[in-house]
Amino acid sequence: MEANKTYRLLLDNVSNHKYLISIIGFVIALAAIFYVVYDMTKHTVTVSIDGNEDVVLSTHAETIADLFAEEDWDTNQHDLIEPSLDTSIDEDTQVLWKQAKEVAMTIDGDTQDVWTTADDVSGLLDELAIEFKSQDELEPELDTNITHNMDVQYKPAFLVTLLSDREEQEIWTTSTTVADFLDREEIELGDLDRVEPILDDHLDKTTDVQITRIEKVTDVVEESISYETITKNDDKINKGTEQVEEEGEEGVLKNTFEVVLEDGEEVSRELVKTETVKDSVDRVVAVGSREETPAVAAASEEQPVREEKQETQIASETVEAPQEETTSEEKTVTMTATAYTANCAGCSGVTATGIDLNNNRNMKVIAVDPSVIPLGSKVHVEGYGTAIAGDTGGAINGNKIDLHVPTKAEAERFGRKQVKVTIVE
Repeated sequence: MEANKTYRLLLDNVSNHKYLISIIGFVIALAAIFYVVYDMTKHTVTVSIDGNEDVVLSTHAETIADLFAEEDWDTNQHDLIEPSLDTSIDEDTQVLWKQAKEVAMTIDGDTQDVWTTADDVSGLLDELAIEFKSQDELEPELDTNITHNMDVQYKPAFLVTLLSDREEQEIWTTSTTVADFLDREEIELGDLDRVEPILDDHLDKTTDVQITRIEKVTDVVEESISYETITKNDDKINKGTEQVEEEGEEGVLKNTFEVVLEDGEEVSRELVKTETVKDSVDRVVAVGSREETPAVAAASEEQPVREEKQETQIASETVEAPQEETTSEEKTVTMTATAYTANCAGCSGVTATGIDLNNNRNMKVIAVDPSVIPLGSKVHVEGYGTAIAGDTGGAINGNKIDLHVPTKAEAERFGRKQVKVTIVE
């Protein structure tokens, strides 16, 4: 009996074990089926990271944000994610993810940190709405790949108007000073050239640069020295007769001027040297002073009668002696002439005789040595015209005169000359 019980128990255990195994197998099969079904319901998503790597994923994530969280991917607010994170995931969804990089961007010396998803420097400038010109300065170059924390230096060019050598042109530049601008454009300056504004001045798009070419040259001008006419009495020649003993000959005077030219035009002229190349030779004229001998009486018998008539004539002349007429002769002298203006250095504009040249700029007045030409005399100056001897000067001594002219430029051009001066009255 006991043996039968044992046998039955064994049979029951085996039966229960088979039942348990069947249950476990069913659960496993069901799980497998569930897994297969679950796996089959996943969506395939392709993620392109920074344009270099494509990652293919199967996911039950409902949105792209869920997918990134599922993959434990950290994103930055500046990253480029297309489509956006809140986009629902469908089968074969394509996702572009470009991670932003921080760049130190310096524009015209002003530095700021910017985030960019551009691949290269050219793309960075596009993102910043910067229109790059070939004249601009940029470092590194446009096709340089963007890396994290890289430095980019950008200096935009601007137009500057240059006036030089009688030409005007517009030039693109990134220079910040006039000196640097001229150096970059390989513009050479002479020792006397003038630049406006000055070399150290700041340069920007409102600046016009003007170069004035200045040159000093020497100009030698020769002029003739008039000869004087000298008269002398000769008692060997009858009165009223003249005889030229020596012909006059003009001399040669060489004047050396220092002339300043600005852009080829004369702006000033200064007499620096006067040299006599050839002396003038005076013209000598002999003037007769011999009295003519009266004719001898023809008949001696008429002598008493003539003597009587002569006595009568003498008596008559004694009573009615007419006054002898005298004529004043003009005196011509060769003198050294210079020129001055009313507003010369140290001048008041009022002459020694009280003539106001400030209000009479065109009046012909000369400064004289009063011991040679009396003040107030009317004179005629060769090449100048009729003038009044109305002024004096500390350097005007002897045969020297100073001619009044309207402007300083005319005075400088006149220089120093030998002229004939005639005292009219």
